[in-house]
Amino acid sequence: MSNIPVVKLGLVAVSRDCFPIVLSEKRRDAIAKLCEAKKLPVVEIKKTVENEKDMLAAVDELKANGCNAAVVFLGNFGPETPETLIAKYFDGPCMFVAAAEGDGDMINGRGDAYCGVLNCSYNLGMRHLKGYIPEAPVGTAEELTDRICEFIPIARALLGIKGLKIITFGPRPQDFFACNAPIKGLYEIGVEIEENSELDLLVSYREHDNDPRIADVCEDMKKEMGEGHYYPDLLPRMAQFELTLLDWAEKHKGARQYVAFANKCWPAFPSQFGFEPCYVNSRLASRGIPVACEVDIYGALSEYIGTCVTGDAVTLLDINNSVPQYIYDEDIKGKVNTVLSNTFMGFHCGNTPACKMNADRAVKYQLIQHRLLEPQGSEPDFTRGTLEGDIAAGDITFYRLQCDSEGDLRAYIAQGRILDVPTRSFGGIAVFDIPEMGRFYRHVLIQKRYPHHGAVAFAHCAKTLFEVFKMLGVGDIAYNQPKSLPYPTENPWA
Repeated sequence: MSNIPVVKLGLVAVSRDCFPIVLSEKRRDAIAKLCEAKKLPVVEIKKTVENEKDMLAAVDELKANGCNAAVVFLGNFGPETPETLIAKYFDGPCMFVAAAEGDGDMINGRGDAYCGVLNCSYNLGMRHLKGYIPEAPVGTAEELTDRICEFIPIARALLGIKGLKIITFGPRPQDFFACNAPIKGLYEIGVEIEENSELDLLVSYREHDNDPRIADVCEDMKKEMGEGHYYPDLLPRMAQFELTLLDWAEKHKGARQYVAFANKCWPAFPSQFGFEPCYVNSRLASRGIPVACEVDIYGALSEYIGTCVTGDAVTLLDINNSVPQYIYDEDIKGKVNTVLSNTFMGFHCGNTPACKMNADRAVKYQLIQHRLLEPQGSEPDFTRGTLEGDIAAGDITFYRLQCDSEGDLRAYIAQGRILDVPTRSFGGIAVFDIPEMGRFYRHVLIQKRYPHHGAVAFAHCAKTLFEVFKMLGVGDIAYNQPKSLPYPTENPWA
């Protein structure tokens, strides 16, 4: 995963000058030792901050140690101005936490940091500075070390977003206007975008004809898929396309460090390039470079955030079709603790990484495009190139960050699982089980007018995603609410 940041945290203690500085430093040292024992990427900053000059020195020490994120630790009440200015002068995410009492007496060993966090938050607000304050910001050394563990993926996502450029090819398909993406929301969170035409991509692809690296990429594809799971004659074309995208990303990053793609993949693509791009898209996603289908810009952004949060491959799927009653009766009812309305099938043509699919996955052809673009009754030709099979069972988080038609960012998050149930269908597909999915589908996905694409992380990471979205300033973060908590639009008599 070379396309996501590597987080290095600096642990900075602060101290109000009317409290013993040794109290803050002793408590900082205890956290640093626990972080070292857990092999966390944390540097103990030795300069303790009591005033503004100390703050500047601590920021310099953070930079000198290569830190790109910081933990500001209130070992006692803390100096309100200097501690909050760390978030202004240090160019990286800052978490603010504080020490609980209990490691000393209640005369000279009391730090009052519980009180200090209130004024810290107040001052951050007055200065319009962003600081991350976790759900439980006051704790023991052991508890705060756990908060630091939780902060690392949050910081990784925030750093990734700050350094991200989304590259697109082709206008959004008219019949998939739901993927329309006002770019105002990207600029608000610091994401850059470069929009290109399909012709630009085709020209670059042709320039890679006979690229000497193609043979090595073909061998890697064979190794990944295994004999009998790919079309041998298709590999050079797909390898040429993979190199085209990777080279474009490298040449067009500009001032950014990280890249995601949102590319038009039909109807012109297969006939002009000679294959479907899905398998190549899946390979890039497995390396932390999402390639969203159908020029879904916010789908690409959502995928990238999930990659940063989990440090793992993600995918983008249609919230596609209901599970037939007969499949539920035969394979789910009585075997899995769920109900039919909690289930649905997530599908896409073949962009899910091979590492997240069952062993029988294979490069196949796009059935729908074959019907549409190739002669009836013919063998598939340029509609080949999808990666198909059932997606492997396990925990998932289904989520999306979207900019609506008014230019406002909103998001949804729902945790669940993929069931070990054969779909009996085509494409990259799985049976999903999400608690209260029926109500969530109606009162979030439909009611709030979300598009049909959702990002899928292969882990339960809703807690982290929620914190990332909060830090991005997303005011509306929806989730699959339990029955005891009705949605505002839910009819109580229904």
